[in-house]
Amino acid sequence: MTRSDTGRVVVVGAGPAGLYTAQCLLDGGAEVDVIDRLAAPYGLVRYGVAPDHVRMKSVVGVLRKPFATGAGFIGNVTVGRDVSLAQLREHYHAVVYATGCPLDRSLDIPGEGLAGSIGSSRLVGWYCGHPDLADFAPPLDQPGAVVIGAGNVALDVARVLATRADRLRGTDVPDRVLAALAASRVRDIHILVRRGPRDARFTPAELRQLGELDDTRVVVHDDGTLDRPDDEDLDLRRRQNLGILREWAARERGAGERGVHLWFQRSPVALRGDDRVRQVVAERNTVERGRISPTGEWHTIGAGLVVRAVGYRSEPVDGLPFDPATGTVSHEHGRVSPGLYVAGWLKRGPSGVIGTNKADGAETAAAVLEDLPRLPAPAHPSTERLRRVLDERGARHTDWSGWLRIDAAEQELGRRRGAERVKVGDRHTMISLAIAEGARLCTS
Repeated sequence: MTRSDTGRVVVVGAGPAGLYTAQCLLDGGAEVDVIDRLAAPYGLVRYGVAPDHVRMKSVVGVLRKPFATGAGFIGNVTVGRDVSLAQLREHYHAVVYATGCPLDRSLDIPGEGLAGSIGSSRLVGWYCGHPDLADFAPPLDQPGAVVIGAGNVALDVARVLATRADRLRGTDVPDRVLAALAASRVRDIHILVRRGPRDARFTPAELRQLGELDDTRVVVHDDGTLDRPDDEDLDLRRRQNLGILREWAARERGAGERGVHLWFQRSPVALRGDDRVRQVVAERNTVERGRISPTGEWHTIGAGLVVRAVGYRSEPVDGLPFDPATGTVSHEHGRVSPGLYVAGWLKRGPSGVIGTNKADGAETAAAVLEDLPRLPAPAHPSTERLRRVLDERGARHTDWSGWLRIDAAEQELGRRRGAERVKVGDRHTMISLAIAEGARLCTS
């Protein structure tokens, strides 16, 4: 049985969830195309992993596999704008959505809308070279910055803000980001965690990295909660975190050009400023048996930049039964309805690590493969015909060879700077390279 006999499937989203699903579909004999609104694949691995986490980015070697084993790539195409779900169903037996959670959760506190108050996806996307943020410039002109959150994203943001720009020259950050970080006046980064240190979601490896930064002192503000003798009921991750925090709390604060301050049992209650954020008002909490109670004790932290890293949420997708309470699409093992499926964060919410998407994608692919023999044949089972539809709509769609040209250009930029690659962070330049309009790339 050939792949075309088994069925044609399009996966919307070229991040880990979509690509793990695509590979399982290919292994099951399906013919697969992957559509993404960007000209570059790999989703959050490319645009969400911190630039100094080179080892984590190596998963790209696995994610590339579907394109090496027969999957097609259609880049720079937004489903719902350039092509409708109904049109996709005219060309494929099945459609799988794996579009993730692109929106930041809000704090719902006064002053959150002030300039300089942003979600972590904007700052992370900026330093990772996301083309949507090519014109974005975070305010780094004040000595104080506040990061709100208790997970690894909060640590990533704080670490990048505290890292000397010269230490990032060997990474893939675009030159404009490197220049902005070199000119940054941020010297103290405050991380606000509303629960105590025992409940922080940091991983020990990520936490240790803060203590490895040159010329950076780490200050732990915990109000004595680190001394509570109840470690025996904690899992290994939490015990390791407490060990690291206790070590930092016990040592001399020392000197350093920059400081990272960890504030536990602190909740932001308001942001203050005139034309932009100037201060964060934080309230001390007590935490007993998992219950957070405010104390009414407030203090202010001067900050020209406030980054909330309190989670992500999906946006509704036309044609899918979206549940706003959970931020997910209703499904059964990935099956929304015969011929329509979901995978990844849109399916389960923003949880897990990159590898979690492997089992998730396999489950969705199994549902697709089970249904394919019974699904009606598409009216126009042709990828080339879909590309003609995109041409008629004026969509400047790209393909896998176009991505390889972008990839080669980034590696050349990296060679010039002494890095493995330097990202092209401008959409126009990426598309010009992908469709062979850019014969030579002079800048990132």
